[in-house]
Amino acid sequence: MPKPNTRRLDREIQQTERKLEAVRKEEMWPLTGRERRQVMGALAGGSLKVARGKSPGRAERKLETLWQSVLNRLTTELTALQTERQRIVNEAAATKAAKKSSGWW
Repeated sequence: MPKPNTRRLDREIQQTERKLEAVRKEEMWPLTGRERRQVMGALAGGSLKVARGKSPGRAERKLETLWQSVLNRLTTELTALQTERQRIVNEAAATKAAKKSSGWW
């Protein structure tokens, strides 16, 4: 019996791992449109506060919580993909074992 076909899931897992690493480096490309708008809004708000000579504390906290939520979203997505891949592999192994045990001898 052939190996289970997990190429698509493997590709998705690699892509999600790359996104996770990019978010840890605070890169913008893995963010959704809504998240990008929120980041840009927080950056603009913090810049305005600095230009006025005030503390950008709230904007910094907003950015930190936003990056943390994106990190949590991608971690959850990665866990779900890995769980699905493991389920497929286990299912194929069970099928193979059942086929072997129902043999002639």
